[in-house]
Amino acid sequence: MATFGTLSDRLTETFRNLRTKGKLSPADIDGTVREIRRALLDADVALQVVKDFTGKVRERALGDEVNRALNPAQQVVQIVNEELVAILGGEQRRLQFAKQPPTVIMLAGLQGSGKTTFAGKLAKQLEKDGHTPLLVACDLQRPNAVNQLTVVAERAGAAIFAPEPGNGVGDPVKVAREGVEYARRQQYDTVIIDTAGRLGVDAELMKQAANIRKATDPDEVLFVIDAMIGQDAVNTAKAFQDGVDFTGVVLSKLDGDARGGAALSVASVTGRPIIFASTGEGLDDLEAFHPDRMASRILDLGDILTLIEQAQHAFDEEEAQRVAHKLATEQFTLEDFLEQLQQVRKMGSMKKMLGMLPGMGQMKQQIESFDEREIDRTEAIIRSMTPGERRNPKVLNGSRRLRIARGSGMTVTDVNQLVQRFDQAAKMMKTVARGGVPSMPGMGAIGGKPGASSKRGKKQKSSSGSRSGNPAKRAAENAGLAAGNSAPSGSGFGLGGAPQPTEADLAEIQKLFGKG
Repeated sequence: MATFGTLSDRLTETFRNLRTKGKLSPADIDGTVREIRRALLDADVALQVVKDFTGKVRERALGDEVNRALNPAQQVVQIVNEELVAILGGEQRRLQFAKQPPTVIMLAGLQGSGKTTFAGKLAKQLEKDGHTPLLVACDLQRPNAVNQLTVVAERAGAAIFAPEPGNGVGDPVKVAREGVEYARRQQYDTVIIDTAGRLGVDAELMKQAANIRKATDPDEVLFVIDAMIGQDAVNTAKAFQDGVDFTGVVLSKLDGDARGGAALSVASVTGRPIIFASTGEGLDDLEAFHPDRMASRILDLGDILTLIEQAQHAFDEEEAQRVAHKLATEQFTLEDFLEQLQQVRKMGSMKKMLGMLPGMGQMKQQIESFDEREIDRTEAIIRSMTPGERRNPKVLNGSRRLRIARGSGMTVTDVNQLVQRFDQAAKMMKTVARGGVPSMPGMGAIGGKPGASSKRGKKQKSSSGSRSGNPAKRAAENAGLAAGNSAPSGSGFGLGGAPQPTEADLAEIQKLFGKG
């Protein structure tokens, strides 16, 4: 989501100014729409899309749905969110599979847009879903394109059909046709055809792509577009739509630092849905595109659903039950701690996961400074311990800690800090396992064990009065009690009036996974 960072910041700042107003006048709405228009244009969103978008937002914002709302500012945010979802395609669209295998998926796009990498990502995802994909190397023009696809296929664990060496040798239309026949004979249920691209749109490129489409009759033609190419994204998309007529769009390089708004225009301009979003170089960095979730990320409202889905894929249910039992019986060890860190790593980048939480756009600098390698250092320290030391950290005396530090390439201080963090994490997890809710960094206790509230209430009641005879101390005590009683309440993740995460919170999170 780095690509849309600037747009997100501008829109968030615009809405923050609205929240101070109890009632919105036409002048307020015009000013807000003007700022939205500037933010979209600065982000390279196509001019016609900006005009249509801001026109609909202004019309709805001046209507009765905002005038009658209890919170007009939130209603405007809701309108912008809904209109963003609309220009991103409305509803999610999944791949359409053929009733009679194999399903043929053809990739099209300019050179350097990420087609070959996406082919490997798609093949790996299809394999996870129980399909048997075959990659067909039809990019016979770009130097070493066939070799690159071969390496990508090997990393993805997918089969490849590459009868021609490429580098200008071979007929891509013939290879595509033979690849589909080969898949049918060998009973591969999905064929992914990687085609050639150019540095720019030209007649030869379109003719070759059109001939491959005619020869293979694909079920899906996916147009892969670089989210960083700016306004030319719209012109390129129109050219490919006229020449090849693609059925869906793939946004690549969404982890880049360009403004990327032109990519948001593609679905609106072409009328074709965005099906996938490629968010990194790894073969697992591929997401199904959800217009509503992407709109929420742009408006810094978070994407909890995607975060939950990633956790469900990464975490093993039986392993989770085993760890829960260990926590409940106070048998949680450093070996279990290491396994949990590895499960977290399966979910992907910690920066990416933190960025999916609502309100975290305001902490962009802190998230960017988050050191992903701390998990590796923590793992190195734990692996330098003997099995007995991992099961019982209390035996770690000075000489053992020195040996572990040398074995892991760290310092004794690092080892000491890890043991302290483990104790803190184990206590917090034990509290959760027993049915309570621990004190979160910077937020205090959110709840407690069933049956504990009455005792706590009695204690609070008995200590509610001031005890000191010193007027200054008594005033300070009363101020402290007032501050404690006025703790903010609300649901998690910054919604419903809950406190926004602070820099101290993020630092505490980093301490759990690496040295602070």
